[in-house]
Amino acid sequence: MSAAIEVIHVSKWFRRAKDRPTSLKEAVVKGLQSFKPASKFHALEDVSFSVEPGSMLGIIGENGAGKSTLLRLIGGVGQPNHGTIRVRGRIGALLDLGAGFHPDLTGRENVYISGVITGLTRQQVRERFDEIVDFAELHDFIDSPLRTYSTGMQMRLAFAIAAHIEPEILLVDEVLAVGDLAFQHKCLQRIQRFKQEGVTIVLVSHDISSIRQLCDDVIWLRHGKIEAHGPTEVVVGEYVAEMTAETRKRTPAAQPIDHTTSGIPLVVNQNRFGSQEISITNVVLLGAQGLPASEIDSGDSLTVEIHYQSQNSIERPIFGITLTREDGFVCYDSSSEASSLQINALHDKGVVTLLLDRLDLTGGQYYVDVGIYRQDWSYAYDYHWHVYPLTIRPTKGVKGVIRPPSHWQNTTSSPEDR
Repeated sequence: MSAAIEVIHVSKWFRRAKDRPTSLKEAVVKGLQSFKPASKFHALEDVSFSVEPGSMLGIIGENGAGKSTLLRLIGGVGQPNHGTIRVRGRIGALLDLGAGFHPDLTGRENVYISGVITGLTRQQVRERFDEIVDFAELHDFIDSPLRTYSTGMQMRLAFAIAAHIEPEILLVDEVLAVGDLAFQHKCLQRIQRFKQEGVTIVLVSHDISSIRQLCDDVIWLRHGKIEAHGPTEVVVGEYVAEMTAETRKRTPAAQPIDHTTSGIPLVVNQNRFGSQEISITNVVLLGAQGLPASEIDSGDSLTVEIHYQSQNSIERPIFGITLTREDGFVCYDSSSEASSLQINALHDKGVVTLLLDRLDLTGGQYYVDVGIYRQDWSYAYDYHWHVYPLTIRPTKGVKGVIRPPSHWQNTTSSPEDR
């Protein structure tokens, strides 16, 4: 079977003008030097790979690595300066959400216009209109001018339209951050549904957890070149390790610190810190069926797997897990120290697991924060904060923080028994 996407020795460069004159007077003052040819900026350089039908490829890399440029070239937005791109199948692209929207038209009118632009017929848009509005959750605003929508509402409508086309190849560029957490989860489910239906998908994202969860293979781009290409866990592991090392070079916390934390340099960024003597390589949330899940029912079991790797032997580390709400309220906190699990020493790779037989929290958005700590809690080897979201589906009529197993009972008695 032929590949759905073939990228063969593709290079793309752009002209980069420096200090060009903006007026005739400025040009006269600067003279002929101001008209020197602009230098070239290589966004992609000799990139080659293929994507098999029905598979999902992730593309990762730092800002400016060439990820979005590559995706746009595959989608036919521009041509490479060198090389060939072959695409076999109808393309649906989630590249620039909201492109083509008109602010003075209503949401309804924009749905029809954008639907036709993306390749649907007017009849197909009419048939899917209710589904699009339901997905976007904009029933009360669909006949209002688009200029009255918030940015988030516009993005939700744009994703809903794009998600209801029927592509054979889907190109996704950083659109999983649309809207609030609940809507982001809905977008993620939609992408998973496309994958289950056999759609070939290329996903560009900085969200490593989504890449790990969804993709079969991953390409790591660096400065327009392929740094690594292979199985998801292998490439993502290399990328995370490299980024961690780079973080340690850049952060001020990489300087010697007070002896109360043993003078070991720490890795610090928005969602992760620690000495990295042990690193958390992956965290997997498993639902009641033993399958990876980011959404469960209240009262379901939850298993948290912490995958770790250590280069040296670490004596009696402590593993900790905390469940918090979006507002930071701590709903549950536990550690291996508080259990009967004895961890004497760790070396190489392994998995530590926490099984919660019932998670009786009320419906809402939560985070599972994980960490590995020194045996005296003096500092963290590795700590991941607000990296792993968990949605608990609500139960009608139940509010508060917890939802313990309970039932209502009505016992009647006669006046003689009182």
